[in-house]
This record gives sequence, structure tokens and C-alpha cells, in this order.
Amino acid sequence: MKAVILNKDFKLEDAFIEKPQVKKNEVLIQIKASGFNPIDYQMLENELERKLISSPILGRELSGVVVDRGADVTQFNIGDEVFCGSGSMGSNGTYAEYISAPEAIVALKPKNISFEQAASIPSAGLTSLQIFKRLKLQPEQTILITGAAGGVGSFLIKILLAHSIQNFIITVGSEENKQMFLNLGLKEHQIVNYREENLAENILKANQHQPFDIGIDLVGNYMAEVMAEVLKINGTYVDVTALVTKEAHELLFNKGTLIMTISNYAYSMVKQYEYYKNSLEEIAGLIENGTLSPSQHKIIGTLSLDTVLKAHSILKNNQTQGHKLIMKNS
Repeated sequence: MKAVILNKDFKLEDAFIEKPQVKKNEVLIQIKASGFNPIDYQMLENELERKLISSPILGRELSGVVVDRGADVTQFNIGDEVFCGSGSMGSNGTYAEYISAPEAIVALKPKNISFEQAASIPSAGLTSLQIFKRLKLQPEQTILITGAAGGVGSFLIKILLAHSIQNFIITVGSEENKQMFLNLGLKEHQIVNYREENLAENILKANQHQPFDIGIDLVGNYMAEVMAEVLKINGTYVDVTALVTKEAHELLFNKGTLIMTISNYAYSMVKQYEYYKNSLEEIAGLIENGTLSPSQHKIIGTLSLDTVLKAHSILKNNQTQGHKLIMKNS
């Protein structure tokens, strides 16, 4: 099969390799579309993320059609349209024509959306749902969300609105992204442009000059420092990036902040695969009944090294403009 792989020099290249064989508890999926995530390029640059590589084929989310199944598979039939997140769970990655994955992490694709839309959901959806459930938010709590226009941010905001949680402020970097959230129903005062001067002051002003109960950081680095500054004493900092700077961590510690780390990988460490299936099935149900809609997506090419490198560059330079990047399999 055609694939984009990491070679022995740790460089990506086009390749033809053997199609994976299903184990007794796995399904073989012909990939129709796959989504890109920041971790894809971070694995090539960041020592922490590099430790998560379990296959020479990267890529962590997909939609497709079941074309074969192992002897013990009971929940799927050949021809079923499915979606899932893969990563470090006993499967190859998604920069390929086929993937063999445990049936325990696979869910039926929502019937009312395309393969491309479905491929945009798993990573952002799982992360967003985990954030929402673990925070157990109360309507009166004030929330700051940085990097709102990314895949996780936009999906999380849809979940919040669906549950009538509206007391939040977000940061975006363009008028286009601001308009996207205004169209979702947010008000002008809820949206702060992170490119403007006096960012911390502007964020506090948007919250009636009061520090925040909860900060959900989808950016890290300098933004972690801004968030640490605007959180209240004994507030909650939700870390989704593992990019908290030394300065931010020191301020968070001095403020007695509760740091909540969000990790989908954690469940694969203990092979708690039902987390993935159950979460995806919950999201699929919300999409099918109209409560949620998939994130905006942009198809940037078909399966090839050029497409992968283009996607990695767009992600690294924060040029997604609020769209989930998708690769189609021709």
C-alpha cells in the first residue's frame, strides 16, 4: 500500500509497504480521509512527543470503510463506515491507504456527515469532551480559552454552547476567526485579539476587570504566561499542550493554581480503550441529532509526502485560519 513513512534518518518520505494484517480483535479500514494535528509535526521536533511514536507511519485520526475483520470482531461488518483516533494503540498511523485498528477504539461514522468531516473529529472531539467532563463546569464560573480557533477550541466552544455554558472569553488572531465565532452566537466582548498590545489587560477588561476561575490553554509558551497572570488565586489551569514555560509554572505555583493536564494518550497507556469508543459514540450521537456540528475543514491534498509537509508547515506557522486540515485518499 501507499504510505508516507519516517525513514531511518527520521525524515518523512513516500513509500510502498505491505498492507497491515488484522489480528483477531482488529478491523482493517480503507482510509478515506485523515486529519492533521500539531502533535504530528511536534513528534519530529519535540523529545517529549517523540516518545509517543509507535509506528513509522504518523497520523492519528481517520474515517473510512471496514474491508476486513479479525475472527473475534463482533461489532463491525465489512462495508461499515467508521471513524476513530489511532496513535499509540497497537495500530499503524493514518498517512496510509489502510490501517488495522482494535475494534475497541473504532466507532460508526455519523450518518449525516462526510468522510472528510468525520476525519476532523476524533482528536479535537476526544480532547474537548474530556476537558468538558473533567471540569464539571458551573454556569457562574468565568473561563478563558486561548487558541479558540483551532480544532480543539472550536469544538469545545460548540460543546459549551450546547450545554448552555456561555460565561467565557476567547482569544483569536484574525477578523475571519472572530466572525466565525460571532456566527456561532458569541458576543463582541467575549472575543479578544491576541495580536493587540496589552493582551493581559485586554483579557481582564473583557471579564469586567476580574481574574478568571478557569483557564483552558490550547497554545502554551507565551500564552501560558498571560493566562497565569489573569487567573485568580486557587484557580484552575487546564494544560492541553505541555508547553508551559518556567515563568508561567512559577506564577501558577505561587497562586496555588490547580493544574489539570488533558491527555488522550493516558487511556491507551492502561489499555482503557472503551474511553475512545464511548466518547466517539457520544459525539456521533450529538452530531446526528443536530446538537453539535463538525469543525470547519479544509482539504489540502491527497495522500503524499507533499501534502503531509504542507500540512505540517501550516500547523507549525499557525495558518489554519480556524480550519481542520484534511488529507483525502484518492
